[in-house]
This record gives sequence, C-alpha cells and structure tokens, in this order.
Amino acid sequence: MRGKREIALDTETTGLEPEEGHRIVEIGCVEMIDGIRTGNTFHKYLNPQRDMPEEAQRIHGLSSDFLKDKPTFKQVVKEFVSFIGNAPLVIHNAAFDMKFLNAELINAKHPPLPGMRAIDTLMMAKRMFPGSPSSLDALCKRFNIDLGKRVYHGALLDAELLADIYLELTGGKQNSLWQDETGNAADPMLYIPAADMAAMATSIIVIEPTEEEKANHLAFIKGVKQAIWLDYFPQESQSA
Repeated sequence: MRGKREIALDTETTGLEPEEGHRIVEIGCVEMIDGIRTGNTFHKYLNPQRDMPEEAQRIHGLSSDFLKDKPTFKQVVKEFVSFIGNAPLVIHNAAFDMKFLNAELINAKHPPLPGMRAIDTLMMAKRMFPGSPSSLDALCKRFNIDLGKRVYHGALLDAELLADIYLELTGGKQNSLWQDETGNAADPMLYIPAADMAAMATSIIVIEPTEEEKANHLAFIKGVKQAIWLDYFPQESQSA
C-alpha cells in the first residue's frame, strides 16, 4: 500500500518580487513517500525572458546566456502540474516560492495553488528551535546533513536537502529504517529472507496462565467494585 506522498520543492528566481517583473529560473521537486525520498524528481531550468540581475546570479550562478535556450514556464507547466499532482508541497519559506509559482501559473493560464497545500519548514524549524538560526544551511549543520555539493543555491539540490531536513523535523532517522543503499524508500519485507518469514509465522509462542494465576486473578476481581472485566468475562461474573 502506497504511503503518504509529499513533494519537497524549491525555486530560484531573478529577484524577490514577481510584481516587479521577476521570474522563476529554476524549479526542483523531490518526491517523498512517508517522508523518505523515492528518487523521483522534477527539475527544469527556465528562460525568464528578461535580464538576470548580478545580485541574483551571485546567489544561484545562473546567467542570462545559460538560460536563453531553456524552455519557458509555459512550456513546462503541464509537466510540472502533473508531477506535483495533489500532493502537499514541502517548502522552506513557503510564502516566497508560492507567490512566484502562482504568478507563473496565472501567467500560463493555470489555476493558482492554494496556500493550504504548502508545509513551511521554516516555520516548523522556528517553532522547534526558537531563537536559533533556521536557514537551510543552518538546519543542515544542525542535523549533520552534508553540504559539500552546495557551491551555489540550486533548486534541485536544495529540494533534496530540504527533504532530508523535513525527515528530521518530523521524527528523524527512526522513520527511515527501511531504506536501500541510496537512501531511498524500500519495502521492509525485501530485507527478510523467505525462510525467515516462514519461521516467524510458525514460531509465535502463546503463554497460557496457570490455574493458580487464574484463581489469583479471580480473587483480585472480587475485591474490585464494579470491575469492568466482568462485562467481558461473564463466566467470572458468575464465579464472583
């Protein structure tokens, strides 16, 4: 039975406000089942059809020259909407990404995403660690998540880091005991040999109470006023 599907999502943009004409230049999505990465991803670089401000390029390293032959958001919107489906979206500082996504969706003549679909890990971290730094980098350091590959902000890499952070924020590694060697979700039954499964099915030990233990139990019930056990064991009610 398939577990709960969620999407860790991150974007890179040309600036801070879509109302000022800024656009998404990269989207990264990582599928999770029960909080664990499945290996299924969505990743696109996008042509913003405008210039790239230097301050934005310093953050994500994406130049206008690099993006000029990439598809526009309108060209990938159907694929994006199909990938996320109806799953909740796990986003760090969700208000920022959601306003850009909805601006792009509306521009592409698609319905915007309702705010209730977003799970904001920034807010989760602030509630869990009040007064402590809550950036993606700070949380990776807190949870000992490797940041070695993060030279620039990148939407797919950040979404992968976010998925690992989300796992920690919602219960930690105990939720990921059943993973394959890549860290992706795996069926726990695959790790139990068939012979061991058969042995487990036939090795259940049933311990019956002795007559003395039964007598002691009945004596105890007799001393309890309106014992609820008597509703379930009428034979003891008669004895009592």
